[in-house]
Amino acid sequence: MNATLLAVALSLVSAGAYAAAAVAQSRLAGRTDPGTGVLRMLGRGAWWSAVGLNAAGALLHVAALNYGPLTLVQPLGALTLVVAVPLGARAAGRRVGRVEWRGTALTLLGLGALLLTAGGSAPHETLSLPEALGVGAATMAVVAGLSRPGARPGLRHAAASGITSGVASALTQTLTVAVTDHSGGPLLSWRLLTVALLVSAFAMGGLLLSQTAYRGGLGAPLAVVTLANPVAAAAIGLALLGERLQGGPVSLVLALLGTAAAVRGVVLLSRAQARNTDPGDASEAPAPADPVPSRIVIGSPRLAAAPDPVAVPAGGAPHP
Repeated sequence: MNATLLAVALSLVSAGAYAAAAVAQSRLAGRTDPGTGVLRMLGRGAWWSAVGLNAAGALLHVAALNYGPLTLVQPLGALTLVVAVPLGARAAGRRVGRVEWRGTALTLLGLGALLLTAGGSAPHETLSLPEALGVGAATMAVVAGLSRPGARPGLRHAAASGITSGVASALTQTLTVAVTDHSGGPLLSWRLLTVALLVSAFAMGGLLLSQTAYRGGLGAPLAVVTLANPVAAAAIGLALLGERLQGGPVSLVLALLGTAAAVRGVVLLSRAQARNTDPGDASEAPAPADPVPSRIVIGSPRLAAAPDPVAVPAGGAPHP
C-alpha cells in the first residue's frame, strides 16, 4: 500500500479509537460519584476499556507518523471530533444537531483540501540533538509566556496545551523514524534518549495544561487545543524536517482555504459540544451529553474536560 494512504488509514482508525474512548470516558464519568477513588476505578471494566482504546489510538498515531509527514498526519487529529459527534449523540439518546452536521461537513471539506496539498512522501529526516534541544527550549519559553497570570487563562492554557502536544508528536516522529531506520545507526544514543525525555515531558505538560484550560468551560478551549496541535507540528515539519506543500502557489491557496474551513468546522463542533455539556441544561436534557476530548500527543493525543474524573490521557496525544 502507498505510504500516504497507509498514513491516512492509520490516522482514521486512530481517530475512531480516540473518539470511542472519549465517549466511554464520558459515560463512565456520568455514572460515577465524583468522590470515587482511583482504586475503585481500577476495578471497573469500562475504565479499562477506555484505557485500551486510548492506548490503541496512541499506537496507531505513532505508526501513522512513521508513514506520513506531520503536515498530513497531525491535521487528521481533528477527525476525533467528527467521529465523536454521532457516537456521543447516540450514547446520549439524541440526534445529531444541525450545527454539528454543518461543523462536520466543514471540517471534512477543509481536511480534504489539506490532504490534496500535503507532501505525500514517507518521512525520512529527523531532528538532530541541537535541533531537538532548540525546539524543546523554544516550546518551554512559549508555554511559560502563555501560562503567566493574566486575563483569559483558559484560552492561553489551551494554546499552550495544543503546542506542547504538537511538539511531542513531532519529536515522536523523530523517534519512530530513527528506530525503524535500517542504516545501522545505534538505537541507544544521547539524541534519542533526550528526545524520548522531551516527548514524555511535553505529553504530561499538555495533559496538565488542558485540564487547567477546561476549568472555565469546554467549547473555546477545546477548539484552541485542537487547532494549535497541528499548527505547532506542521511548523516543525516545514521548518526543520524538509516537508513541503505540493503544487506551488495554487496549493498554498487551497491549503489556506482548507485550513479556514477546518477551523470553522472545529469551532462549530466545539461550541455544540460545549452546549451539550452545559451543567445548566442537565435538568432539561434526557441524558448528559458527552464532552469530546481532543487528542494531545502522539496522538494525540485526547483530553477530557476537567470535570471528568476518569479521563485517561492519550499516549498527543496528540492528538496526536
